[in-house]
Amino acid sequence: MILVRRQKEAELRILEEETARRIEEAIRKKVEESLNSEEIKLEIQRRIEEGHKKLLDEVAAQLEKEKEAALIEARQKAEQERKEREELDKMLEENQRRVEEAQRREALEQQQKELERCLELERIQKEKEEAMRRKKMWEEEEKANQMKLLGKNKSRPKLSFAIGLK
Repeated sequence: MILVRRQKEAELRILEEETARRIEEAIRKKVEESLNSEEIKLEIQRRIEEGHKKLLDEVAAQLEKEKEAALIEARQKAEQERKEREELDKMLEENQRRVEEAQRREALEQQQKELERCLELERIQKEKEEAMRRKKMWEEEEKANQMKLLGKNKSRPKLSFAIGLK
């Protein structure tokens, strides 16, 4: 009984394997026939073309994104350069203003010193002129005194030492 049962199990297994092989063969033949049919070839070609078009669209979209990003970056860089240039211009203007202010102050100081020097020279000149005037007056007084003493210019009365014979 065991033997019969084992034999039936073996036959059943062989039958299952044969059935599976036949089904697999039938499926393989059906797939081959389907793949070789014109309708399937057209469908495969259509899907390949769709995939190719989709890939090209994705690449174009990616390139557009990269182009846009590059434009944005270029604009930002140009804006940054413009701001830096404006800052530099402001710094240069401020430095120029400071230099001009310093030059103006220096010129005013120089002018003030020159004015003070001129005033000092005028004062010295007036003192010299005053000293010269006083000296001249003194000399004139001395001369006048000498003339009086010497009797010149008839500034001294004539004294007569004559003995009168009348």
